[in-house]
Amino acid sequence: MSPKVKICGLSTPGTLRAAVDAGADFVGLVAYPRSPRAVAPRQAAALLDAAGMWGMRPVKVVAVTVNPDDELLTDIAGGMAPDFIQLHGAETPERAGQVRAITGAGIIKCIPVSGPADLEAASVWSEAADHLMFDARTPEGSSLPGGMGLSFDWTMLKGRTFARPWFLAGGLNADNVAQALAASGAPMVDVSSGVESAPGVKEPALIAAFVEAVRATSPR
Repeated sequence: MSPKVKICGLSTPGTLRAAVDAGADFVGLVAYPRSPRAVAPRQAAALLDAAGMWGMRPVKVVAVTVNPDDELLTDIAGGMAPDFIQLHGAETPERAGQVRAITGAGIIKCIPVSGPADLEAASVWSEAADHLMFDARTPEGSSLPGGMGLSFDWTMLKGRTFARPWFLAGGLNADNVAQALAASGAPMVDVSSGVESAPGVKEPALIAAFVEAVRATSPR
């Protein structure tokens, strides 16, 4: 089976459609104002509608958040009706339960990684998350928790088992994703900056190339 693909940080109808047409399984819209990819919940609703993705959706829609408060979560639920909320901050499993209750969405929990010890954090999320995501830890003092094109040693994931399906993220692009999949054994991958020509500017051709590169790793 081919690894699943999430294209994150989409902010225009055209790039949303490009992700769908390329065969992505998940699309991510960022609800974090500091990000160059930020999309307000009301704007996200308009984008999904313009891309023909309101109602019957061909992919799973993910709202990417960082320590979201209840007001933002309510706006996201009403404006986007996402399938999943991605928690990219210092949220706890208890908070994840509250997020699920407020939004009715599933939970993707991002775990920042710089070394093997960081993988142990996954164990506390076996009940609270539907999916895990292992992303490169950003530098101390960074204003962004991800989307910076950083990567980590993928081999530390090889052979590891986790209670939930997981994404590999951080520094992926069409040129290295096959290597990353082979090194990590990841069942799912997430890309953002690796399909951009500039921060926040997604390129349909790069999206298509990334998905094609992932699909090419599967046995024919």
